[in-house]
Amino acid sequence: MSIEVFLRRWTVDNIQMENLNKYESEAQIRIEMHHAMMNDTTIVDKEEMDTFEETNMKKFNSNLLDLPDEIFLIIFKDLMMLDVFSSLVNVDRRFHRLAIDPHYVRHFDLTDTMFIRSLCNRPSSIDTQFLPRFSEQILPRIHHHIHQLTVEQSSIKSFLTVNYPQLNSLSLVNFEEEILYQCFTDDLVLRDLTERVTNLNVDIKKPIEKFSKTVPKIFASIISLCKGLTDLNFCYMFPTGQCELFIYAIPRKSNISSSLTTLKINVKTFIDCVYILDGRFECLSTFIVKVKEIFDIQLDIRGGKPLPKLKCFSFISFDMTCEYDDLIVPLLRRMINLEELQLYLVVVRKELCCVDGFDLWYQFLDRMTQLKKFTFNIHTTVWARWPQTIIPSNEDIQRSFHGRNYPPVVSCITKRPKLFDHECHIYSLPYDFEYYSDLNNRFQGGMFSKVRQLKMRDNVPFEYSLFEVVARDFPFLQFLYISNTNPMKDKEYSCALIAFPYLTLLNLHEANVDYAELFLSQTKMHLPCLLNLSLELNQLTSITNHFTEDPTHFNLKTLKSID
Repeated sequence: MSIEVFLRRWTVDNIQMENLNKYESEAQIRIEMHHAMMNDTTIVDKEEMDTFEETNMKKFNSNLLDLPDEIFLIIFKDLMMLDVFSSLVNVDRRFHRLAIDPHYVRHFDLTDTMFIRSLCNRPSSIDTQFLPRFSEQILPRIHHHIHQLTVEQSSIKSFLTVNYPQLNSLSLVNFEEEILYQCFTDDLVLRDLTERVTNLNVDIKKPIEKFSKTVPKIFASIISLCKGLTDLNFCYMFPTGQCELFIYAIPRKSNISSSLTTLKINVKTFIDCVYILDGRFECLSTFIVKVKEIFDIQLDIRGGKPLPKLKCFSFISFDMTCEYDDLIVPLLRRMINLEELQLYLVVVRKELCCVDGFDLWYQFLDRMTQLKKFTFNIHTTVWARWPQTIIPSNEDIQRSFHGRNYPPVVSCITKRPKLFDHECHIYSLPYDFEYYSDLNNRFQGGMFSKVRQLKMRDNVPFEYSLFEVVARDFPFLQFLYISNTNPMKDKEYSCALIAFPYLTLLNLHEANVDYAELFLSQTKMHLPCLLNLSLELNQLTSITNHFTEDPTHFNLKTLKSID
């Protein structure tokens, strides 16, 4: 790839500088000339047009190359580092110097994060043909400037050929469990690095076995080796991560750290969460946990000791649980000095009221006198069978949050068809989670700029207008799951194209074929980053007329996998 072509991949209007207007004007001249040639009945000499374009493009490139180094470093930061090094190093002296600038390589990451995030069974995101040249010609010149390093399984051998004297943060992503465990066991260079870093991030592919015996060993090895570790992210780097730690299987004596202050982790069960807080991490002040399953563990935690050192706690679980009052509430009551609290819960209660402002306050919030920030998304389903059951109104729910320093709250009450069952969904604003589940036709709208993963579910058909709202209100959505078996009623679509510019994964396994037809049509949806598509084969066969239709009419050209 030439330097000029590489630089033109950068959109010039992203650089907010007045002196770039002239470059845009020159590019506009080309566009206008082209339009004139296409629209005017006068025949324009092709050679004359080619000469015009060549002259003006040279002028455009010349002016672009006159930009100062500081602007190019800003441009580089918005490009993938792999593209920068594979295209510019050893091609031009100036760009070579900028690419190996100490400030630019300080956080070194050759991975394609978007690609890694999107795939469940992820191949390497790095071109392996580039690695030998990189390890021989580039890495020896920059390794002493690297403070933060991100490494994939496919490239780890190339990166472990040198030492990193300034390294304080290491990220190991896209690893198979057995390979990573072997690295921690046998690779002396990696062991040396992990012993020196204070920040470690670990991403493991989905284990083959449901209850992996290797993943707990990896966690135990990290805690044993990394004596100076203060921040650990274990299998909680990406929203689609499917590796959960079963910490209950680790002997307590091999799982003790006196230095860890921040732990972000994805665990199998609620009991794993409790075990982490049993005193083995005595300096832990920030604990962010995602729990796969919450069930009755026949363990009384009501008498647990207070957790005075814990200042920040985030608890996220998509599992529908009946154990909120018996397990989660007693745990929260132990956090007497908490300053920040984040809860994402799906609660089931029998013959009790839904979780509202009163319930939250009297159950545990009134004990947290140091609390400064409380964000939540709580969905309660109440199973009620008695005629005297009182179903609250939405106004009742809103009143329960008045007068206790709650943030703004959105609430929605839904009556279910069975007797007196009802649902209550409450969440704080601004919305503070990467996830939003069970969005339905009663969605009230709003801005959800942090959400990366959305699950839509309803028994009533979704219509085109709702997807227009979703595209507007979830501007950075990357993973979309649609569950609705009912065909769309209104297929008279708006002429406006719906765009999901960051969507990489679309799951339609539980959706009617109408939704696949809508999302895969290039005349209705714009999905420039779609990498993974999950749907039934018969749906794809129907939409493409047994694969006889022109494939360019569908949003398929960027796909890496169809499941």
